Amino acid sequence: APAADWDRDGRVPAAVLRDLARAGLLAPDLPARYGGAGLAPAELGEVAAHLGGVCSALRGLLTVQSMVAAALLRWGTREQRARWLPPLADGTLTAGFAATEEGAGSALAEVRTEVEESADGTALTVTGRKRWVTFGQNADVLLVLGRSDGRPTAVLVETDRPGVRREPVSGQLGMRAAGIAHLTLDAVRVPAGHRIAPPGAGLSHVAATALDHGRFTVAWGCVGMAEACVADAAAHAAARVQGGVPLSRHQAVGALLARIAVDAAGARELAARAARARAGGPGRGITETIMAKYAAAAAGASAGRDAVQILGAAGCAPDSRVGRHYRDAKVMEIIEGAQQVSEIHIAAHLVRRFGAGS
Repeated sequence: APAADWDRDGRVPAAVLRDLARAGLLAPDLPARYGGAGLAPAELGEVAAHLGGVCSALRGLLTVQSMVAAALLRWGTREQRARWLPPLADGTLTAGFAATEEGAGSALAEVRTEVEESADGTALTVTGRKRWVTFGQNADVLLVLGRSDGRPTAVLVETDRPGVRREPVSGQLGMRAAGIAHLTLDAVRVPAGHRIAPPGAGLSHVAATALDHGRFTVAWGCVGMAEACVADAAAHAAARVQGGVPLSRHQAVGALLARIAVDAAGARELAARAARARAGGPGRGITETIMAKYAAAAAGASAGRDAVQILGAAGCAPDSRVGRHYRDAKVMEIIEGAQQVSEIHIAAHLVRRFGAGS
């Protein structure tokens, strides 16, 4: 399968990325005036699920492109939206979200990348090191989370500017075709107009919008992975004969199939609930999205694990789709909010809603 080849080679071919762009699948929920298809949240979710069931790297490109676009759409100026959104929608530009650092993963408030304003206020100088940037090997422009006079700030940095260095990452557990890179920004100078929103709003507004959007498409991508694993496991169990009967007739195998099917179905319903909540407009459905991503990442990981178990040696083969999904889903339990961080957020939401004095 092509996706297995991409995983082995550590990259998605440029022609495939161009096909994705031509199909309008890079930021399809952008309004038509910016070149998007204006997809509703539920429609965007189905696109992410389809891509996720095929290849998490393709879904990863949809995720990072659309999360940067979502942040710009909500917090960019009219001029910034007009300049940056159309090339993000049509694939002229590939985006990267550069937030994570060595000491700032789940705790993004601790980023140390410095954004300094020039004396005349016309330019910004960006210095820092970012890690695990999805499609960082390909990205033409980065949405960088940094600090300006101690306050979180978000800045667009083109990767062809002097001082940008890429370090490709290969051989990681999952998302091997997603062009992941570590990036060094060594006194990179950009126009002051590349800052998105005022200093102080970089994390709470700009990055938060990007991450919320990312969680939504990751959730649906994990639904697609889980459903693909259920389908492959069920097909194998029906066809494989062991002890004179189909594998599916063995009670233990049937129990595994039932559990992952229920997990996948539950994840889909939570993702659909998040889509309905998000249809209310910007800033809506944040907790519903976190719950969906939490459940779907767990469903993807459990479906991958149990599907590999059912397929046995075939599940461990280099071109095994369930094996690839198993590796990728484990990564999904970490990125865009680790499972434990999601639990803290969900619990805090419940306490605010039902606690004394609420």
